[in-house]
Amino acid sequence: MTAEVLRSSLTAPPGGVRTDEVGVITGDLELATECEAGAVVVWLRYAGADEWYRISGADVELHDARDHAALHRALAAVLHRPAG
Repeated sequence: MTAEVLRSSLTAPPGGVRTDEVGVITGDLELATECEAGAVVVWLRYAGADEWYRISGADVELHDARDHAALHRALAAVLHRPAG
């Protein structure tokens, strides 16, 4: 079984998003969720960068892997909060 990966562009909320590897990141970001057999890993990177970081505490186990797209859309909506 291969993992399904979904991606979205977003602008971090005020105060940024905490990652496991480098702490808080801010600005224009890319979100990726990777789902394999219901296990979802959530990643962020600076827009256009090569290196991905895991969002602290965001990984989840879905009851039904078909919910992956809905979870991805919800995360993107919650995290996309440009100043303004």
